[in-house]
Amino acid sequence: METMTIQKLAKTSSNRLEKAQQYYALLSALNGLYLTERELQLIAFTAVRGSISYATVREDFCTLYHSSFPTINNIVSKLKRTGIFVKQGKQIVVNPRIALDFSKPLILQITLTINDEHRETNEHASEGLPYKKVESKLEHTREDYQHSS
Repeated sequence: METMTIQKLAKTSSNRLEKAQQYYALLSALNGLYLTERELQLIAFTAVRGSISYATVREDFCTLYHSSFPTINNIVSKLKRTGIFVKQGKQIVVNPRIALDFSKPLILQITLTINDEHRETNEHASEGLPYKKVESKLEHTREDYQHSS
């Protein structure tokens, strides 16, 4: 029987924007996306505001983060290519698979496993032997729960 390690972490955010940025930074780290701080800010800002398509929303982002319209355009292009941003109608939004309501409490379950075909190779790594890097893929499941009293 394989044992399991469970570690519980709690993090309090000062607002929805900070919470969203922490969430997307975690997704970036787990998936090896290497998103920059500005990219994470734009993703979080867009998730909280709903879209980055309107000029007034872009102005708000530029004011808050001391950025520019060309910077936003460059980041939007990159994030559309990676699938983080998608077009819904005429709106550019965060991909619905990873867009959450950051006003609600968020509980994440992250399961880190070893791909069976790499298990033996990775077990040798703990003994200091060379091993192959295992690619990870985050599967996102979004479920909305109704809390009943």
